[in-house]
Amino acid sequence: MRDVFHVKHPNPPAFDVSRETRVRLEAYLALLGRWNARINLVGPSPPETWWARHVQDGLQLVPLLPEGRGPVADLGSGAGLPGLILAACVTRPMHLVEADQRKCAFLREAAREMGLAHVTIHAQRIEAATLPPLACVTARALAPLTSLLAHAHKLLAADGLAIFPKGRMAEAELTEATAHWHMGVERFTSRTEADATILLIRELRPVVTA
Repeated sequence: MRDVFHVKHPNPPAFDVSRETRVRLEAYLALLGRWNARINLVGPSPPETWWARHVQDGLQLVPLLPEGRGPVADLGSGAGLPGLILAACVTRPMHLVEADQRKCAFLREAAREMGLAHVTIHAQRIEAATLPPLACVTARALAPLTSLLAHAHKLLAADGLAIFPKGRMAEAELTEATAHWHMGVERFTSRTEADATILLIRELRPVVTA
């Protein structure tokens, strides 16, 4: 069973950030431009689209993070999306989990150039990562929702939540996931992609069958 709430997104359209945060994000994009041709971090999209397509896509998740200082993990972080974008905006502990060693090299350099001392890179598969009980997990374009929920259930603290941006198949993925998981779900319309939905999931527990 799931409870679904349609919620107006709390973030303003401009995605305003402080000057210090913008400097960090611009440093990220500059580094991304130098690395992307070598290891294809974000595909062949034009660099002039990256602020809207990648940075703002991550910025809209910031007000959805739970309150407090509890740690956050970005699973399958890849190019650091949304993990590095979130870390540029908040100072709580941020764990980026990525199995691809080349992408981890980029994540380490990006965290250093952005001055993000609160970021820890885990160069391993999600199943092998040693993480503290998490206040929040995120993942972008990583796996079907049912698989993401299995990871989240193992990693989240008792009151933790998951934030998963999903595309046009979000409803179908939710329907499939309810066969395996009980959860409370809030849905937010993406401000950066017309067909995308952001799922905020709480109170996750497996369905127990007789």
